[in-house]
Amino acid sequence: MADIARITEVVEPEAKALGFELVRVKMLGSEAGDEPALQIMAEDPATGQLLIEQCAELSRRVSDAIDALEEQGEVLIEGAYRLEVSSPGIDRPLTRPKDYADWAGHEAKVSLAEKLDGRRDFRGDLVGIEDGVVTIDDRKLGPVSFPLANIHSAKLVLTDRLIAATMPLDTGGADEILEEEEG
Repeated sequence: MADIARITEVVEPEAKALGFELVRVKMLGSEAGDEPALQIMAEDPATGQLLIEQCAELSRRVSDAIDALEEQGEVLIEGAYRLEVSSPGIDRPLTRPKDYADWAGHEAKVSLAEKLDGRRDFRGDLVGIEDGVVTIDDRKLGPVSFPLANIHSAKLVLTDRLIAATMPLDTGGADEILEEEEG
């Protein structure tokens, strides 16, 4: 299995060199028959997104950095894998403390690593984060707080309010993407 912490150490400086912030580094699809994918989500802090050209630029830098380490004998990911670089999207994952502050007031789904009062899943308006403790105004229970460290996964829920608060996504260059026909 890939060491995500080590991969992040390699990827983050490449993102920062381009002026981007890293949102998430994750290995996906390592189930039987699936080629694993190294998923990298990043954003331009000015826009909260990455344009297609920015994704391509980051992808090239990350690929070059991983290749350089492999040439020196350090293998970060065993076997074949795909590299996927993307913007986090509107219904973005919440992975950093700043995400919980920046997106306060918006609806989120949160899944905990360990149950709290017999529940693992919560959904409601994100209140925010203070001293490493996240609070969500759960639709059924009202305000619930838990340590950030206990969050297994969290993401924003696509709502009209979120769409209205999000800068319009730039689709420039999307028409230039070519799809290969399977033969």
